[in-house]
Amino acid sequence: MVKLLSLAVSLLSGTAALAAQLPVHPLSHNVVAHDDFPAPEMSLSALSSETWTHFSHDAFPGYGARVKRAKDFCDPSVKAYTGYIDVGPKHLFFYFFESRNDPANDDLLMWINGGPGGSSAIGLFMELGPCIVNPDGNSTTPNPFSWNDHANIFFLDQPVGVGFSYADFGETTETTEDAAKVFASFMYIFTETFSEYKGRKFHISGESYAGRYIPVFASEIVDQNKKAEERGLTPINLSSVMIGNGYTDVKEMVLSYYDMTCTNASVLPVLSIEQCVRMRRAVPRCRDMVETSCRKDFSDLGCAAATLFCNNELVFPLYESGMNPYDLSVDCGGKFPDTLCYKIIPKIADYLNKKEVRSVMGVESDFGEYKPMHGEVGLAFKSHLDEWHANQFYISALLERGIDVLIYVGTYDWICNWVGNARWVEAMEWWGKKEYNSKEFVEWTVDGHAAGFTKSSRGLTFATVYAAGHMVPYDKPAESLALINRWMASRDIFE
Repeated sequence: MVKLLSLAVSLLSGTAALAAQLPVHPLSHNVVAHDDFPAPEMSLSALSSETWTHFSHDAFPGYGARVKRAKDFCDPSVKAYTGYIDVGPKHLFFYFFESRNDPANDDLLMWINGGPGGSSAIGLFMELGPCIVNPDGNSTTPNPFSWNDHANIFFLDQPVGVGFSYADFGETTETTEDAAKVFASFMYIFTETFSEYKGRKFHISGESYAGRYIPVFASEIVDQNKKAEERGLTPINLSSVMIGNGYTDVKEMVLSYYDMTCTNASVLPVLSIEQCVRMRRAVPRCRDMVETSCRKDFSDLGCAAATLFCNNELVFPLYESGMNPYDLSVDCGGKFPDTLCYKIIPKIADYLNKKEVRSVMGVESDFGEYKPMHGEVGLAFKSHLDEWHANQFYISALLERGIDVLIYVGTYDWICNWVGNARWVEAMEWWGKKEYNSKEFVEWTVDGHAAGFTKSSRGLTFATVYAAGHMVPYDKPAESLALINRWMASRDIFE
């Protein structure tokens, strides 16, 4: 989901202590090993549901894959798999579900939640996966609006230390650039292991801090493809990136908090006139401070002072109001740190901590407690000022290399809102800027009803989703599925 608590409550806080990884050992039961990569007869559908099948490859010394069939998991109507891509001492856990339509030919789609430190099981079991966890936390219900409607879909727990991913000796990943290298290794190992997916169109999607991850991850794939060819490997056929309610430009996002709480940009103003006047006066100073200390100087102390000021003046007033920062149309409904305003999130943890569920997934019962959010991971990223990098440079570079980009945003979200996202998109320097900015927004529809407003130019599409919050697939499942299916099929989101 969503920005984890350490990033949401102290949205722009300064340096923090680094964190150790959980001492976990998820591989202690039987493993079927294959020296060939993959075994000549091996495909995903041939994998055992009882044990891991372990793969290695001469091109990836010290790297490998452990995968198993997760029989009748989540949605019995499609084949499901779980596993680890072992990147040296770092082990990334993933869920994989075949398409409900044509798994032999449909595209590959990766989903990544944000944070940093948010498990992608939130996206799987709450938003867009083949099943949704029930309110009792003991079972699931098939999701008719799952994004595997026309795609084979991954849900990846990354970086190490998130969800069921782990490191052998406490190794950490503390910047998006480092995480990108592990991510690229993950994709090459997977497609080389299961050749049925070589050359398949690939889309990277996610939300919130994934707006920082995805531009860098996609760029790493593009840059590594040439090296992959030189090594005799098949390049990853990266087709597009899809960023939902992204935290792509932190400066524009923080400055837009005034617009979202004190104007009619979303719902009616939610703060008092007195508070809004104070916020409006603080906007220029906040802009100057973060631009100098966090962007130009990249100073720990200076950025800490700037973010303290911006937090106090522009961020904390909304949290103190009791409103849901992920959906301004409703109250939080409880203490923010406990549920992040969504009672279903702790139920996802209850479900994944059940012994019988872990058995199907292949995760050992002694792994330790599953947590949807890992604050220590977020603090490690923040200690490197990771959020302050200018991700627009990556986006423009992708567009100029033929990688299409979809930016979609729910209009009720505050924390990664449409105003801030629209501003950085319009300001981005790229070859299609003049044409994009010359166009007017028009409405797009689903089943004849207005779903949001949008405009496109030369591979870039910006779209809002009316009355959706931070998690668009959760609030507007039919609209989000229509948007994604149309985008993957033709890049034309109109009916």
